[in-house]
Amino acid sequence: MTGGTADLLDARDLARSYMIRRGLLGRSTAVRAVDGVSLKLARGETLGLVGESGCGKSTTARLVLGVEPPDEGVVRFDGAAMPRSGTSAWATLRRRMQMVYQDPLQALDKRLTIGTQIAEPLDIHRIGTPAEREQRVAAVMAEVGLQPHHAGRHPQSLSGGQRQRAVIARALVTNPDLLVCDEPISALDVSIQALVLNLLMDLQERSGMGMLFVSHDLRAVRQISHRVAVMYLGRIVEEGEPDAVLHEPAHPYTQALVSAIPHPGKTASRVILQGDPPNPANRPTGCAFHPRCPVATATCRIETPDLKPRTSDGRRVACHVAHGEASPARAPASLETC
Repeated sequence: MTGGTADLLDARDLARSYMIRRGLLGRSTAVRAVDGVSLKLARGETLGLVGESGCGKSTTARLVLGVEPPDEGVVRFDGAAMPRSGTSAWATLRRRMQMVYQDPLQALDKRLTIGTQIAEPLDIHRIGTPAEREQRVAAVMAEVGLQPHHAGRHPQSLSGGQRQRAVIARALVTNPDLLVCDEPISALDVSIQALVLNLLMDLQERSGMGMLFVSHDLRAVRQISHRVAVMYLGRIVEEGEPDAVLHEPAHPYTQALVSAIPHPGKTASRVILQGDPPNPANRPTGCAFHPRCPVATATCRIETPDLKPRTSDGRRVACHVAHGEASPARAPASLETC
């Protein structure tokens, strides 16, 4: 695939916190779900966003769409600042930004037919005449591989793959410039996952839309993405081309993720992280990954590393050891990856 050139999406220093309370009389505590995330996306390009559950991927997806406002930072779409959620300007812009959700059965209304739900964005944005809307629905259904008779059926009467195609059709019916996919294949059988990935790539090739592909599936991300960004505890810790990031990961956290990928003939030992991810309400000082990192140094425990390019390959990494700013306590296990 060949990415575009002009920036379609430019998000800088995004941060988002939520207040949580433990127990009925517990004290409210701020949890920072996203902590200084910056990313760019060009037209015709796919950025894969990966990481463990709870790392902030889905919150980042909502922030770049303007569904939730950031506490800090700014999102620029097509060169202009994102309007505030709920305003008429934001509602108008939403026709150019659409989302594909994780669970197609939950994303669809069981009471309405598929054709009605695919047409809904056209009705909301008052695009075309009734006849033109009907024609557009038929066209986009054919584009995603749904048959005309599926328009009159309800979600529960379709297969999982057909439901996800319907969700994709609904997202594409307004011809968006940006498609945000939040774990779009995790609820599907393995045999259907490849079909959906190929469908998304074909649609992007024809339309030139940009895609933010959020997933924990590294194989899927490698297949569909032009660039990959790895998140840990609300921050991006590594970003670069998929082959570079997933074949020769530079950050110790990325190394651990990649080592867990099943691969025939793989002989290298898996990197086992010690302990659980830290509590976002009580973040470690310095690098948030240092309590689980096999090569953490004293510097890692004190100073938070910046996400910056490595001089060797230009890949962006947030790691003192990867940048040679600190000597590792011990070398990480070598990885033979996919």
